Amino acid sequence: MPGLQDVQHILDPLFPGLMGVRLLEVTPERVVAELTVRPDLCTAGGILHGGAHMAFADTLGAVGTVMNLGAGQTTTTTDSSTKFIGGAKVNTVVTGEAVALHRGRTTQVWQTSIRNADGKLCSVVTQTQLVMGAKAG
Repeated sequence: MPGLQDVQHILDPLFPGLMGVRLLEVTPERVVAELTVRPDLCTAGGILHGGAHMAFADTLGAVGTVMNLGAGQTTTTTDSSTKFIGGAKVNTVVTGEAVALHRGRTTQVWQTSIRNADGKLCSVVTQTQLVMGAKAG
């Protein structure tokens, strides 16, 4: 199983790295990360864009699934549902916590809560990850 720094190294040159996702904890049951709300991730009103919420959460659910994969397995998101509850202001930091709701042989379901700098809930994203490839052993 890859460690936190290994996973961060994989993310850095990809879209999550471009967004600025910083992993804080990665386990097979839980992933925690933070993201600085930069102006280029916001709406015209200086609030974190809904698409940024979704991309941040999708990354955390995918990372959680990767922590559960066997040799030769890969994953992809099959569906995602987002509920927007509150806002996160520009130049603050949001925290995302993804927890595994289901870790099956062929699918995994993750729920990510994103909170603003005041700890208030901004969004909840539930996603399903397809597990592909043969598990070794």
